[in-house]
Amino acid sequence: MSNLFSRDSWSEIIEALSSNWFRTLLTSFGVLWGIFILVILLAAGKGLENGVKQGFDGMATNSMFMWAQTASKPYKGLPKGRRFRYKIEDVEAIRQAVPDLRYISPRNQLGGFRGSNNVVRGLNTGAFNVYGDYPEFIEQQPMDITSGRFINYSDINEKRKVAIIGSGVYKALYEAEEEAIGTYIKINGVNFMVIGTYKKKSNDGDAEENQKEIYVPFTAFSQAFNMGNRVGWMAITAVDGTSITQLKDQIFDVVKERHSIHPEDDRAIGHFDLYQEYSKINGLFTALNFVAYFVGILVLLSGIIGISNIMLIVVKERTKEIGIRRALGATPWSIRTQILLESIFLTIISGMAGIVLASGLLALANSILDGMDTSTMMFANPSVNMGVVLIALTILIVSGLLAGLIPAQTAIKIKPVEALRTE
Repeated sequence: MSNLFSRDSWSEIIEALSSNWFRTLLTSFGVLWGIFILVILLAAGKGLENGVKQGFDGMATNSMFMWAQTASKPYKGLPKGRRFRYKIEDVEAIRQAVPDLRYISPRNQLGGFRGSNNVVRGLNTGAFNVYGDYPEFIEQQPMDITSGRFINYSDINEKRKVAIIGSGVYKALYEAEEEAIGTYIKINGVNFMVIGTYKKKSNDGDAEENQKEIYVPFTAFSQAFNMGNRVGWMAITAVDGTSITQLKDQIFDVVKERHSIHPEDDRAIGHFDLYQEYSKINGLFTALNFVAYFVGILVLLSGIIGISNIMLIVVKERTKEIGIRRALGATPWSIRTQILLESIFLTIISGMAGIVLASGLLALANSILDGMDTSTMMFANPSVNMGVVLIALTILIVSGLLAGLIPAQTAIKIKPVEALRTE
């Protein structure tokens, strides 16, 4: 321990490493590059994770979208291949049978996906997706209301013919700077008053298409377009702490029983489990982090081997010196400690230089990204936290010990008499 705080020991360390500074520099570059690669890979993985997850920003990821398909098995005298439709009564039945659900939003849809011009305002026309929705839907799939408001329950209860339009719809039907709130648009021949405008964030490549949608109250949609009590599909979200993946079989059972679907007919109900897909993404980033650590440590290991080799050479060059010190009474522990300190010192200095270099590059990358709109990119804010830095420092210290271990053991095996005979 006295070696650690001894000025003479540190002077000796610096003198030994600086006696051939070019060799020391080349040797330390391996560690610098290894830790640099490790930090950059982890930061790049975090940047990719941030970019992908910002597309889910505000979205209820614990959700599932469910729609009706065709029965693939006969049941209760009904043939296979028959079509069925969800009913608005199914919503309450699901809510009663599965209490751990936070939102159940029945939805209907018509319009632009068929390619026909279904919306008219004056001389302007357009083909847009029109959705009949409940107020909860904005909690499940967020959007920025840029003016006015979204649907509320007064609209639902009074079957108001009101609409919220996307920025893409506004551009197609209105002049620049024209006020949209309070104006009317005609959807399939039915007048709806615009009460709000929205803009969505998206990183799925369909950012422009996501702005070309119109939302109206579910009840007004059903009345205006003769849907009766039919439901096209549902957006269902579980409460926090319970995954929708665990609950979806219960939901399917309710629907199958109500519509006389065979209990084992899984093809009759179409669904998209957003939580399951989101979990896969999280698993992917966990795997990417593992790969980053694996690759970074392998690169670092090559640098450590270089330091270990150079320390062996240093021990060989100092054989006579070590013999004299042993003859003068130096203990094997003091010799071992001296070699280990030199190895750890070189490793940590090299590694810290790598961390500083990586931090500088990340700061530059973030300053460039700050001046860009990353909402449609799959990369944002590449960074590493203090935990990663502490892990890197721990790896460096352990690596330094490993790098110096063999040379230190070699040094203490040198017999004083043989060392003094060395020329």
